[in-house]
Amino acid sequence: MTIRIVRLGTPRAADEGLRVGTVRRPPRGVPKSEFASRDYYDVWYPALSPSPELVTQALHATDDKQWRAFVRHFRKEMAEPDASRTLDLLAALSHQTNFSVGCYCEDETRCHRSVLRELLAERGAVID
Repeated sequence: MTIRIVRLGTPRAADEGLRVGTVRRPPRGVPKSEFASRDYYDVWYPALSPSPELVTQALHATDDKQWRAFVRHFRKEMAEPDASRTLDLLAALSHQTNFSVGCYCEDETRCHRSVLRELLAERGAVID
């Protein structure tokens, strides 16, 4: 069993399982009834996305120093009790079933999902 870290809107992998959208906003111009069929997500879970202020910070990070500042702040948000418990739950579930978490960003290295990958690995998640 495993967690896949994915770009939302890309074709699903075989046996990917439930796709969780860890984004602040639903995809623009896509009817809610088509989110899953268009490979965005099955479940929207914005609690694992950066706050609106941090989304802006990440989008404006033009160098490594600014990106590291975003990562520090996002990790702090994910250390809050609700987010931390959710990450613990997902890490535990990764040992029982396949599922994926994702975001829209093209480049994972400059996306909060790279931080989610690290946080889940730190909790012992099985990650593909």
